Amino acid sequence: MALKTTPFDAAEYFEDAESQAELLADAFETGDATYIAHALGVVARARGMTAIAKDAGVTREALYKALSEKGDPRLSTLLGVTKALGLQLEVRPIGPGSLGA
Repeated sequence: MALKTTPFDAAEYFEDAESQAELLADAFETGDATYIAHALGVVARARGMTAIAKDAGVTREALYKALSEKGDPRLSTLLGVTKALGLQLEVRPIGPGSLGA
């Protein structure tokens, strides 16, 4: 007897803004580009990929590709997605002397 499986989609478990923000903060904290793209994809799917893509100024297909495991979103896509998600990126030094001053 073959077991029936269903695909897992983490977006189903990140329904509220607080959990989405925690996921994204964790991803950005690691500095891992693959994890950041994945986390953005999870949140975009949770909020509705079509609407996020439209607000970000890209096609839905292009957004899926950019935020996929093998994707590497352009900076303009990253900025568009974060804006569409109602987020603002912030840059701060990671430690004393980290800016070479």
